[in-house]
Amino acid sequence: MADPYPTCYLNGQYLPLADARISPLDRGFLFADGVYEVVPVHRGRPFRLREHLHRLDDSLRGIRLPNPHGNAEWQAILERLQALAGASEMLLYLQVTRGAESGRNHLVPKDAKPTVFAFASPYPQPSAQVLERGLAAVTLEDIRWDRCDIKSVALLGNVLLRQAAAERGADEALLVRDGLLLEGSSSSVFLCIGGKLVTPPNSHHILPGTSRDAVLELAEGWLPSEICALEAREILSCEEVWIASAGRGVLPVTRVDDEPIGTGRPGPLWTEMYARLQRHLDDIAATPVL
Repeated sequence: MADPYPTCYLNGQYLPLADARISPLDRGFLFADGVYEVVPVHRGRPFRLREHLHRLDDSLRGIRLPNPHGNAEWQAILERLQALAGASEMLLYLQVTRGAESGRNHLVPKDAKPTVFAFASPYPQPSAQVLERGLAAVTLEDIRWDRCDIKSVALLGNVLLRQAAAERGADEALLVRDGLLLEGSSSSVFLCIGGKLVTPPNSHHILPGTSRDAVLELAEGWLPSEICALEAREILSCEEVWIASAGRGVLPVTRVDDEPIGTGRPGPLWTEMYARLQRHLDDIAATPVL
């Protein structure tokens, strides 16, 4: 995410981000005991907010932490941050940890008050070069924990994988476990095989992607789609590779492990999908969010 806007939300208050403080005993700091969401805003409208909040519910349920807010309350918080930022394209980050207790205890406390934090940052628009040439990726063995379906703040595995990719000159790491392609270090992944769009099924090794679901919906009636297990070896023989995420939209991957995908340029199916996404964002700009 880009440098944030100056105002954040913390436990019921809107205040300068530079003045925000949490306890060093917060379990999010000590144990990564918390979850988060990133909601993109396009054309001044939070994109798929209901789906993001549904995933937040699932993540909180996965760590046995009650949701401190209902959907309407979350929407009000995020819309206030959006208004304070004053931009039409941005990312809204929200995080809930189990809060602080008097000491450091591995057992889950019964009476800790959750810490709720949110902020906004500019949306990182893809460069003209990326749209023209695509991204590079490398395949790496998945070293993350076994509950990747929980959007946990414990992202050290993802960070190390993304850093390893960057050190090899790549923009993303495509993660492989037991020979199967799962997802990117911070994205969902798609392969175009024989004119069909294919993506791996959700499991405890994959974060259910809200942007992934949007891509599948936009493919309906145009591009045949299938959700099925993918072997990593299929990457280099497919016609196109895409990644999708809240912070990137849907982008083409044109090189994997220093080998070209298809022609080595963004393919015609991605070009059409990207155009469909932009039209969709225009079409829903003035519709209700929830």
